[in-house]
Amino acid sequence: MNDTRLADFWASARAAEPALPLAVPAAWAFGAGPAQADDLLALVLAGVKTATASALDDYDVDGEPVPRAGDASIVLDGWDRPRAVIVTSAVEILPFAEVTAEHAWAEGEGDRSLAHWRAVHEEFWRVVRPAGFRPDMPVVCERFRLVFAAD
Repeated sequence: MNDTRLADFWASARAAEPALPLAVPAAWAFGAGPAQADDLLALVLAGVKTATASALDDYDVDGEPVPRAGDASIVLDGWDRPRAVIVTSAVEILPFAEVTAEHAWAEGEGDRSLAHWRAVHEEFWRVVRPAGFRPDMPVVCERFRLVFAAD
């Protein structure tokens, strides 16, 4: 990712939302692969997706901090272009089997049901994660709000 592109995007975001921190935050894309990144970003931009979930163990493996309320992030599209800024509003860590229907709805995917959320996330983690899937695996349930979107 071009640091200049991120810095320019962040400057635009801060001009629109001066309360954002000075430092350029982490930049990342949803999902696995360009098509999924674009699909999930579209849900964020439409105001449908206001939550996401990740495997807690992956933060240790990647050496990244677990999100906290108040954290800002730059969301990239499938081509690694900065497109949006979100701010985490709440984080809850739960076993996979205890993720709620409310959280599944907030993720905005498919029919927004808990059954759909469980099926899609179990498959995703079985395929994408080196550690695979466990029914008792801790899941980071993150709520966020969209604070800036590129034109």
